[in-house]
Amino acid sequence: MRLNAKQIADYAGGTFAVRPIDASAIMSGLTWDSRDVQPGWLYVALPGERVDGHDFVAAALRAGAWGALVARPLDEATRTLAAEMGAAVIEVPDTAAALTDLARAWRGHLRGTVIGITGSTGKTTTKNLVRDVLATHGSVVATAGNQNNELGVPKTLLSADPDTRFVVVEMGMRGEGQLEQLCEFVRPRWGLVTNVGESHIELLGSRDNIARAKAELLCALPKASGVAFLNGSDDRSDFLLSCTGLERWRNEVVCFDGSGSYATQAGPEAGWRHRPAVWAEDVELDGQGRAHFVLAARGFAEGWPPDATEDLAVLRQPCTLGLRGLHNVANACAAAAVGLAAGMDLAAIARALEGALPETGRQELLHARGGFVVVNDAYNANPDSMRASLATFCALEVPGARIAVLGDMGELGDFAAACHEGVGEAAAAMPLDALVCVGELSEGIADGAERAGMDPEKIVRAHSVAEVLGELEGRVQPGDAVLVKASHFMGLTRVVEGLVS
Repeated sequence: MRLNAKQIADYAGGTFAVRPIDASAIMSGLTWDSRDVQPGWLYVALPGERVDGHDFVAAALRAGAWGALVARPLDEATRTLAAEMGAAVIEVPDTAAALTDLARAWRGHLRGTVIGITGSTGKTTTKNLVRDVLATHGSVVATAGNQNNELGVPKTLLSADPDTRFVVVEMGMRGEGQLEQLCEFVRPRWGLVTNVGESHIELLGSRDNIARAKAELLCALPKASGVAFLNGSDDRSDFLLSCTGLERWRNEVVCFDGSGSYATQAGPEAGWRHRPAVWAEDVELDGQGRAHFVLAARGFAEGWPPDATEDLAVLRQPCTLGLRGLHNVANACAAAAVGLAAGMDLAAIARALEGALPETGRQELLHARGGFVVVNDAYNANPDSMRASLATFCALEVPGARIAVLGDMGELGDFAAACHEGVGEAAAAMPLDALVCVGELSEGIADGAERAGMDPEKIVRAHSVAEVLGELEGRVQPGDAVLVKASHFMGLTRVVEGLVS
């Protein structure tokens, strides 16, 4: 972002409560956390249930903010402070809405390719891989962490400069129409859907409805020139595509498939899966759970977009993924597809994928002082990611016992009991030495595992972090491995902290 106080007031529909000493001075960033303020930034005072950002305007000004966006009058002392420091105070009816208005206006200044990414699972990891791949090819701004909501999405756009080559925007949703609202100001040129799973089924009721909601991203692509990236191994991709009209608009649709079973000789009868396409061959996991595979692509060798009249040759490149888990092969293929569409060569893409590292709380391998390993995957969870995490965990070479600590999954509504039981059934089929289930809903994981044949002696039911740590204290031995996985609201990062501290 590079906007002055007058532009901010105009774009946000605000008025000056305190006029700046220089209304043309450029503000180069923004935040709604006064602790993160950098000199020359804009501070956005957001009201909250527990904390009101208006109470921290003075702190933001003292930290060097050149402006503050507020929704209610400030006290006289704070207004005086702003005037003394030459900072602007801009009043708007709603600061969150003003943030969106700023992003909508700033989007018009961006000349690079804006890429929207959504999906039921893997969207944050895929966003990170796309970022890492494209960063070797040009300047990139990407969503920080998983700030993929109505606040984080506009902040991502506002973090880019006009000449930023790629802007990678992770876009979350919980219900119908939410992606459409985000796309109204994001205006993505490319759109990628990782998959259609069961997350948010509480509000949408079925996977078909989830697919329709995900399709809102693709429907927002510019007709004829937009590019869609779809998961060829996902069983809802055909339905999702049918909801968009992309083929009628003659948009390019790129297939990615990390399943390891993509038909390399598939002909035109395979439809949009034929080419352009990126897939993985000869997929194997090493003892650390990292995937080794051959990255293959068709439809990119002669430039972009491909000539639909030719059956282009297949490019191949060996690749070792820096992240753990078979499920991340699909995410890597998605990132490779974006890189190829951006004009990169396959070897450069493979090098970027090999250097990728997991974020904290996502398949993070930690070594505890007790001589055992903790796999911290406690950032979030849904049924698909639970099964994938268990599979990755059980692929690790472990000299001792494997212990899985699984907690409740949220946003499943009436499907919660069946989904938790299904995870328990999957766990029963894994080579686990103990299964610790934490929380009320996770009683279903325990029940499902027991019904599927897991020895009841291996199953522990717990209701708190303290209970889990107490149970593990006498159970975990040197050489063991412990997986910790749950939805974020369960707070199982405290289990990880207790184990490794």
